[in-house]
Amino acid sequence: MRPLDEQTILITGATDGLGRALAGELAGDGARVLAHGRDNRRGLETVEKIRVQTGNGDVHWLCADFASLDEVRGLADQVIAEYDQLHVLVNNAGIGTALPGDGRRVESRDGYELRFAVNYLAGYLLTRRLLPLLARSAPARIVSVSSLGQAPIDFDDVMLERDYSGVQAYCQSKLAQVMMTYDLAEELDPGEVTANCLHPGTYMPTKMVRAAGVTPVTALEDGVAATRRLVADPELDGITGRFFNGTREAEPDPQARDRDARRTLRELSDQLCEL
Repeated sequence: MRPLDEQTILITGATDGLGRALAGELAGDGARVLAHGRDNRRGLETVEKIRVQTGNGDVHWLCADFASLDEVRGLADQVIAEYDQLHVLVNNAGIGTALPGDGRRVESRDGYELRFAVNYLAGYLLTRRLLPLLARSAPARIVSVSSLGQAPIDFDDVMLERDYSGVQAYCQSKLAQVMMTYDLAEELDPGEVTANCLHPGTYMPTKMVRAAGVTPVTALEDGVAATRRLVADPELDGITGRFFNGTREAEPDPQARDRDARRTLRELSDQLCEL
């Protein structure tokens, strides 16, 4: 892998919590950081604070609401048009079990269950659109921030129209990220692009956790360190298709290893994303 000060790294969900802290660390190490979020004012303030705190002026703001697949396409097009290299994509943006919706089922602008759309489909579409740029920038890495909180997907009711639960919605979206990671690892040459995912920590002190009324367990710094390892540790060169609990390799829900289920999810995702 290249030294961090020669890398361009895109972090989604970079205005708060894990994404914000990771962006600051990587910018402090000299990387060009592309920080994504959906609130333009907060995003511009975040980028300016990181620039001042790190002395790195090569930190850039990208605005897109992941509840809209059209905005995700626009984000991918912007990255492709404005940057000739992309060495790491960190799929971090997401919403938790409670907000928005406060326990009620909510749909994205495209009419899909919101957590499936924001936590999984947006990252799926963005990753697929950016794959050629990542491959041209090889060696490159795709890192997806998933969770140990996983639930099998019922393909007869993916959008949870019959029996909605915020926990089920969140947990199936997180398993879908792992399934995407395993597919990418089988598809891509690990000498060029690797794909790994992780559970960074249990109930870190983030906005998502606070909204759910849960007492934090893992320090944010520990989650950042575990995620940064997948982004930047040279010992992980060529390592692909792994799920980590912090820094330890772990086993996800068994559905992640089910090739038929992964194929069904992939075909559905291509259809919903119009790929």
